[in-house]
Amino acid sequence: MTSAPVVQVLVVEDEPVAAEAHRAYVDRTPGFATAAVAATGAQALDALARLPVDLVLLDVNLPDTSGLELCRRIRAAGAQVDVLAVTSARELATVRAAAALGVVGYLLKPFTYPALRDRLAGYAEYRARLRAGGDAAGQDDVDRVLGGVRPSRPAPLPKGMGRETLDAVVAALRAAGGGLSAAETAELIGASRITARRYLEYLADTGLVARAPRYGGTGRPELEYRWR
Repeated sequence: MTSAPVVQVLVVEDEPVAAEAHRAYVDRTPGFATAAVAATGAQALDALARLPVDLVLLDVNLPDTSGLELCRRIRAAGAQVDVLAVTSARELATVRAAAALGVVGYLLKPFTYPALRDRLAGYAEYRARLRAGGDAAGQDDVDRVLGGVRPSRPAPLPKGMGRETLDAVVAALRAAGGGLSAAETAELIGASRITARRYLEYLADTGLVARAPRYGGTGRPELEYRWR
């Protein structure tokens, strides 16, 4: 029996920490390999013109264009690739626009390796079913094919972390406009400073948040966290 070909993935992400994490996640997943990493829309289009790519992991916020506009240009060029949005963009209008452009999934940052692995595994199953050809036996068969790339279960987080608290921390940082300390974040979300710091450090480690010392007071400077 012939094995399925390796899925070649183009990672489009301008934040170096996140780009490296996504590349590593892809290469850890059996049946997938990173074809290239692009930090801008222009680099992504160049890679698509030069390399065989099956799937694009697309950030919506890019320095030279929006990911949605890049997706439109990919579709207009007739490139036979699928797009999985991996982004911090939470606006429902953006989600709707991405769906209209035919993305096979929309994964919110931050996410762990298992979250992306599950999406990639579902995508591999989706490709295998399409490659097999034939007709769907019925509605259940159609739902199984499409459900593989749009799983309904929530994406897993590190042990001990909750989605509701993470969303509250993200919302506080995005609304702040400037930087917040762990103590300030804790007060805004109604949690302990230790809890707030853990979530802030997780966001910083995934590249979504910049952290830097805050000077000006007495004693040791405290860390300040700012949404990128």
